[in-house]
Amino acid sequence: MKLIAIDGLEQTFDRVATALLSDLRADEQLRLTLMGEQSQFIRFNTAKVRQAGCVGDGTLSLTLMQDQRNGYRSIPFTGDWETDWPLAQTALAELRQEVPQLPVDPYLVLPEGNATSREIHQGQILAPDTVVESLLPQVQGLDFTGIYAGGSLVRAYADSAGQKHWFATDTFSLDYSLFTADGQAVKGTFAGNQWDPVAYEAKLADSKRQLERMAQPPKAIPRGQYRTYLAPAAAAELIGLFSWGAVSEAALQRGGSALGLLQRGEKQLSPAFTLTENFQRGLVPRFNEWGEIAPIELPLIVEGRFKNTLISSRTAKEYGKTANGAAGGEYLRSPEVTPGTLAAEQILTTLDTGLYLSNLHYLNWSDRPTGRITGMTRYACFWVEHGELVAPIENLRFDESLYRFLGDNLINLTEFQEFIPEVGTYENRSLGGIWVPGLLVEQFTYTL
Repeated sequence: MKLIAIDGLEQTFDRVATALLSDLRADEQLRLTLMGEQSQFIRFNTAKVRQAGCVGDGTLSLTLMQDQRNGYRSIPFTGDWETDWPLAQTALAELRQEVPQLPVDPYLVLPEGNATSREIHQGQILAPDTVVESLLPQVQGLDFTGIYAGGSLVRAYADSAGQKHWFATDTFSLDYSLFTADGQAVKGTFAGNQWDPVAYEAKLADSKRQLERMAQPPKAIPRGQYRTYLAPAAAAELIGLFSWGAVSEAALQRGGSALGLLQRGEKQLSPAFTLTENFQRGLVPRFNEWGEIAPIELPLIVEGRFKNTLISSRTAKEYGKTANGAAGGEYLRSPEVTPGTLAAEQILTTLDTGLYLSNLHYLNWSDRPTGRITGMTRYACFWVEHGELVAPIENLRFDESLYRFLGDNLINLTEFQEFIPEVGTYENRSLGGIWVPGLLVEQFTYTL
């Protein structure tokens, strides 16, 4: 595919949207959403380039609404009018044939309002021809494996009510692992929109120190409850699970929310814990799939107490609530956990004896209405005695309630936050991530 400049994508999107919307019949309404990117991908293995390429990709989705019915089509979007316009015309024609045959949707959200926005965040990321020389010299002699992804991402929206939004940003992420000779690994992620070689060196230095510790034989830890430090990457996995039926108003209304006990006042969390949707950093667009703009900041849990859920317009119609700009899935889009007071140099001494967890995986709710989460330790997790890293551990399964590890058992949060990015590339390169501190907790429960 020929790569079109980002401003070219915007011009063609505007032109296609104007033409489609002007062609609507009196009883029709239409929404258009665009997801686009111009990305460079490089895959590394044993500190060598194994695969590299640049991708220009886009998907335009049309949702046609008529007589309380709706249908959608997704088509490729190249940014070239001669290519995109015929596909868009065909998609609209097909929807006109399909929609009258579909069932009525009682909670259909129709376009309304006149919100508009245009955000362009230009980053200072590596030029494509400098990526390899900027990454590999620092890892020569190491078993370094990972994926670098960088470039421009676009999200756009237009509808028949007159709402229109454009969001473009430059970002990069390096998702990597360092391996010992016997296959033990340390995982790291370095991401942002401003390339900083000093910060990259510091990140690698920390990973190398952990790798030296991983060379020791792993220690088997009996199941039980241990004081535990969860590094920001591990904490991000736990907070990320809130998107699966915790902060959703629909989940709360249906009785399946992990925050139901908190909302009813039957439980509360530590006063040290505050979770907010914070769009001030500009990492993701504030508009959702209906063109609605979320508040710049929305507190969800404040000092351990329930404040808000994420309420989509569809949920608002179904349950008589007031929408607050949430996406249809009512998931976290730009979450931030407020830091605490634990300094980085005090983590091990305050932990004293217990477990230091760098990463977790395979997380899921084991009992969502009571807030119980299960998962596994992964990558660079250590047994600590008297403030000293002793040995890596064999993998453990945990099963613990958020009302314990974010409640009475939460000792402190670090005074620093890390940005843990979304690094998924399924269908398209993901946007955003979470700003989160590390968590120090008492009596974290390991079951296997």
